[in-house]
Amino acid sequence: ATVRVLEAACRAPGAGRTVHSATVPDYLAFAVELERALRPLSLDWYDEDSLGAVDLCHAASGGAAALPGLLAKRFFGVPLLVTEHQVPLRTHYLAAPEASFRAPVRALLAHFHGLLAFEVYRQASVVTPGNTHVRRWQERCGADPATVRRVYPGMDAERFRAVGEGDDRGGPATLVWIGRMEPAKDLLALLHAFAEVRRAEPGTRLRVFGAPVEGDEGGGYRARCEALAAQLFPDEATDAHAVGDSPVTFEEIGGPEVPDLAEAYAAGGVVVLSSVVEGFPISLVEAMFCGRATVSTDVGAVVEVVGGTGLVVPPRNPRALADACIALLRDPERRARLGAAARARALELFTVEQNLAAFRGIY
Repeated sequence: ATVRVLEAACRAPGAGRTVHSATVPDYLAFAVELERALRPLSLDWYDEDSLGAVDLCHAASGGAAALPGLLAKRFFGVPLLVTEHQVPLRTHYLAAPEASFRAPVRALLAHFHGLLAFEVYRQASVVTPGNTHVRRWQERCGADPATVRRVYPGMDAERFRAVGEGDDRGGPATLVWIGRMEPAKDLLALLHAFAEVRRAEPGTRLRVFGAPVEGDEGGGYRARCEALAAQLFPDEATDAHAVGDSPVTFEEIGGPEVPDLAEAYAAGGVVVLSSVVEGFPISLVEAMFCGRATVSTDVGAVVEVVGGTGLVVPPRNPRALADACIALLRDPERRARLGAAARARALELFTVEQNLAAFRGIY
C-alpha cells in the first residue's frame, strides 16, 4: 500500500522529472527512511494522561525530534517551544550528496524534511535559535520572525576559571588549535599558514590538540596532516610525543602534561580556529572563557560569538590566517587586551546561568 501511494504521488502532474523517474526500489528505500523519521509517532505518549496533561512541550531540536510536540499541539493545544543550535534541514542538505541513494530518493527525502521543518516552525509558539546564523535558516524555511527569540547555548565557565584569571604558562610564542580532526576544520590550511608564521617568527610553535573522528576518513585526515607537517618542516622532528622538539605537535588531552581541556587552552598565548564549516564554535567560546586572544575564520556564528574581541579572516586563506597570527604574536598588549575583552564577553553571553534565565522567562 505504501508503494502504491508513493508511486501515485511521484507520477502526479507537477511532481517533477526527478521523482517521476523513481522505480519500485526507490519507493522501498524512501519508505524505510520515512518510517525511521516518523517512528516517534508509534509511541504511546498521545493521550490525555501523557502529553495531553503537560503545560508545554520543549523540543530540543527541530525535525523529527519535534514530532511529539506537533501531535500534542494538534490534539490537545499544548504550546510548542523549539530550540535549535544547528538546523536539521541544513544538516540533511549537507549530508545528502554523500548518501548512497539514487536521485529520486534524495529528492523525496529533501522535500519531506523541508515540509517537516516548515510545519514545525509554523506550529511553534516560540522558536529559539542558538545564534543568528541558525535564525537566518529558520526564517528562510518559514519561521515567523515574531516567534523567534535568540538564546545562546549555556556553557560551564567554572572549569576554565583558573586559566581565565591570568594563567599565562603557555607563553606568547605558542599557537593552540583544539577540536575534532576532520576536513571541515581545514587543518591543512592552518599548517600552511603556520609555515608563513615560522618564517616571520622562527621561535613560534603550534600545538594541535584533537582526536580524529570515528571511521577511516578521520584517521586518514590526521595522517594527511602529520604528513604535511613533516613535508613543511623536513629538518625538524614531528614526533607527537616529543613536545618541545618540533614546531608542530599533534597531541591528545589527558596526559601528564595536559590532563584536561583547560590545560590545553593554557598551553598557548593565541588560540586558532581554521574551519571552513562551523555552526556554533564551542572551542572558540572555551578559549574566550580562558581569556585567550583568538584568530578565527569567518564561518558560521564566529563573527557573532567573537564580537570584536578577536581577529577574523576569510576561510581557505592561509596567508590571511598567518598575517593575523603574526600581528598578535608581535603585539602582547593587544593580545592581553583582546583576551580580557573576550573573557568578559563570554561570561556575559555564554554561561549556563544566562541560558537558564532566558528559558525561565520563556516558560
